[in-house]
Amino acid sequence: MNPTIIIADDHPLVLKGLHDFLVEKEFNVIASAKNGKEALALIKAHAPDIAILDIKMPFFTGLQIAKQCRENNLSTKIILMTLEKDEKIYNEAKALHIYGYVLKEFALEEIENCISSVINNKAYFSPELLTYIEFSVVPAKIKTLTEAETKILKLVGEHKTATEIAKELFISSRTVEKHKSHIRSKLSLDSKSASLYLFAKENMEHL
Repeated sequence: MNPTIIIADDHPLVLKGLHDFLVEKEFNVIASAKNGKEALALIKAHAPDIAILDIKMPFFTGLQIAKQCRENNLSTKIILMTLEKDEKIYNEAKALHIYGYVLKEFALEEIENCISSVINNKAYFSPELLTYIEFSVVPAKIKTLTEAETKILKLVGEHKTATEIAKELFISSRTVEKHKSHIRSKLSLDSKSASLYLFAKENMEHL
């Protein structure tokens, strides 16, 4: 299957570069747009399988177009291109069931894999973006812990038992277990003791 594709970007050189690259790779690019209004009109007129959109364009952003496609039950799968590693935008994209999210700096390296995933109904997000979000979310979650909880999490990461932690902090084992339960809840971890240890071990630099 060679899916029909439209592309949109308000930077002419980026648009031409992407167009030429996709054509060279024998993708079926049926139209190009230089702003969000043109892109939405092309999607409505041609119902392409895939629309590769710059996230920030005049008239409509890529996210606004994705929202309109969803509201109008259009089947076109949206791939967004962006310069920004932004957790808020990423969460909006996921909420809108956007299929692809590619950082512009890696666009030509990743777009083939992204299209391939999208064709097979699998979402594709730039690995660089996911890594960035993972590293920005973890410290934020850890900051929600109290000083006592942070100390306990660090000791858990050192593979100390509840009894050893209790002895070191001059509290009861029962209090340690209560703290551990609160920590799991705040960090959205499951109830298995191993999950707390693995999280602590992998994030010691943040504790």
